[in-house]
Amino acid sequence: MTHDKSPIWRPYTQMKTAPPPLNVVKGDGIWLELADGRRIMDCISSWWVTIHGHAHPALAEALYRQAQQLEQVIFAGFTHEPAEQLARQLLTHVPSSLCRVFFSDNGSTAVEVALKMAYQYWINQGEPDRSRFISFEGGYHGDTIGAMAIGKSSPWWDAFQPLLFATDTVPFPATFTGDDHVEQREIAALDEIEGLLHQGHHAAIVIEPLVQGAAGMRVCRPQFLQSLEKLSQQFGVLVIYDEVMTGFGRTGELFACVKSGTAPDILCLSKGLSGGCLPLAVTLATETIYQAFYSDDAAKALYHGHTYTGNPLACATGVTSLQLLEHLLFQDLEQYHQRYITQWLEGHPRLEHIRTCGTIAAMDIKTTEADGYFNAIGPTLKARFLEAGLLLRPLGNTLYIMPPYCITPGELESVYQTIRQVLDDL
Repeated sequence: MTHDKSPIWRPYTQMKTAPPPLNVVKGDGIWLELADGRRIMDCISSWWVTIHGHAHPALAEALYRQAQQLEQVIFAGFTHEPAEQLARQLLTHVPSSLCRVFFSDNGSTAVEVALKMAYQYWINQGEPDRSRFISFEGGYHGDTIGAMAIGKSSPWWDAFQPLLFATDTVPFPATFTGDDHVEQREIAALDEIEGLLHQGHHAAIVIEPLVQGAAGMRVCRPQFLQSLEKLSQQFGVLVIYDEVMTGFGRTGELFACVKSGTAPDILCLSKGLSGGCLPLAVTLATETIYQAFYSDDAAKALYHGHTYTGNPLACATGVTSLQLLEHLLFQDLEQYHQRYITQWLEGHPRLEHIRTCGTIAAMDIKTTEADGYFNAIGPTLKARFLEAGLLLRPLGNTLYIMPPYCITPGELESVYQTIRQVLDDL
């Protein structure tokens, strides 16, 4: 039983049985310094957001300068240069068809905005029957009601099923190194989607492109996204990419849509958008979608917003973070992942389904339990890695490494060496 006396109710935590949280007093690059003096290497970028590492001086300076000038202003009827600059910069890095930027403040709400955009788009077009969404088994899009509905296959939300609107869920053709059957799974998924689209009731298809995060870093091929795009265009249905996790370099390019050579109708971004400094999100849309709301009829407007929409402090750090990314060689991380996997983990009897995608590496631990988030090996591994000085937070029996881009090859190799030692001791 925990002896934690804090009044804080922590996320994703069974408070009765969880150990007390670790008290972090300082961050520096890949390192977290604890109150007891220990240093922990952050191998997962603190929930996938601190892409440049902790306490980056350029981000701190941008935040300091902006705080002296303008900290917050209502974003309805007003604007400011950090938001305008960030929007313009973002649009230079995404497919040219995406040209409108709607600000919000976290990944879940970026997805909620996308769902509302897609649904109201069809209402404004005079097709209110297009009210269903297609999503993928294992998909995670956030914890608000709409986001949960399109990720309803997650085991976390059984209690909320009566509140969730109906969606159609199809298999995600996950693959891995040495997979000989991926094409058959892709064809089966596309056939199922085509069968649903023939019904004519769908507003949009929602997908985490290239990598499903919370489901266990499940990877699909760019070819699948290209086929999905062609199918959606054939039936005139919108495609929403949830790049909250995959954006800002995680797949080896700035965005998964760029890496896959595809162009969604709506793109959701958050997490790395501010470099991990402050809550910030955007939902990008095509001009076609925007024009469906652009009207003399006030009822056709998108009535959605947040108090901190377009927060100047967050936008200023976002501008600086994107400038840093434009000059980083984060693409090199994939070859180092592959090198150290080969050197330290390849052929290990406890591992299977090893996969890499850009700056992400993942693998499944073989256990006697069913695969999934509630596999008991996860907490065991997390505790052992912390003892060894690493912040690695397995998703059940899926172990993944998603480090800040400032990690050196030597530091990354030490992560793999430690993983090998822990696996050998299991």
